Amino acid sequence: MAHTLSFLAFTLFSILFASSPPAIAEPAQYSVQSYGAKPDGTTDSTKAFLSAWDQVCGSTAPASLYVPSGKFSLGKATFQGPCKNSAIVVTIDGTLVAPSDYSSIGDENNWIIFKDVDGVTVSGGILDGQALACGLAKPPARVAPKACQNVIVQNVKVSAASNSPNTDGIHVESSTGVTILNSKIGTGDDCVSVGPGTANLWVENVACGPGHGIRIKTWARPSNGFARNILFQHAVMINAKNPIVIDQNYCPDDKNCPNQESGVKISDVTYQDIHGSSATEVGVKLDCSTKYPCTGIELEDVKLTYNNQPAEASCINAAGTVSGFVQPSSCL
Repeated sequence: MAHTLSFLAFTLFSILFASSPPAIAEPAQYSVQSYGAKPDGTTDSTKAFLSAWDQVCGSTAPASLYVPSGKFSLGKATFQGPCKNSAIVVTIDGTLVAPSDYSSIGDENNWIIFKDVDGVTVSGGILDGQALACGLAKPPARVAPKACQNVIVQNVKVSAASNSPNTDGIHVESSTGVTILNSKIGTGDDCVSVGPGTANLWVENVACGPGHGIRIKTWARPSNGFARNILFQHAVMINAKNPIVIDQNYCPDDKNCPNQESGVKISDVTYQDIHGSSATEVGVKLDCSTKYPCTGIELEDVKLTYNNQPAEASCINAAGTVSGFVQPSSCL
């Protein structure tokens, strides 16, 4: 799944009548190697990373955590806030390698967690998840911002074996103002998954796959939650399984939720300029709850094919509008 969005940028120029421009202090940089991290791909560098983070997070001035080139073995790491500054940059020039022992990441099932931070940018690098998620029942994630604000993840490559079950690339939860840019995510599952309490999430220019297409899924059980004001725009599908999906009857293995209704209200979801090929005959599948049907679904300029023929659409309890050229024929 690729997103390519365009913006109008404004640049403000001001002229200062002074003999020389004022000096701007560079953020203090803390390299994980200075704290004992080894770029050999085998030595556990978790303590070194967290020690460097403590310095960055505790700085009252803008600060940078730096990961140089090489392979760094990293166990489960929680980069905990709140921090004393809101201008932290994590620059990764090397590769972070996940542990091969599945149990080492604990019950939370996330590998790298940023928690209670405000104003953090993660830039560059490769996150090698190996086969970390095999055998796990809960969905783990490579990177997981939780209870955070104003986070940027950019120029990152996240990878795991394509047959790894439940391996989300980036999981965002209880966070506001998260931006994910110019990255490649291939984990066999969700590239970017969105959990409860997330608002103002922006994903742009992300190459996704192997993994899922565009989907919204909710547990088939009572809830007071909602998903609304969502825009999927300028996405190219290449042999994606069910490119556009809303599933409000999600109940894996019919455990803890059979014969129940999803209480999550889904409304005002727009699919705009989505085109490409589907690996399944049904390219658009909107399977909504009878108790809380989907409303305000909009399809605009959608063209999906299956085996070089128009794909099909399936709608249950979904209402909305269609504009522009839409293929498959709308079932709204």
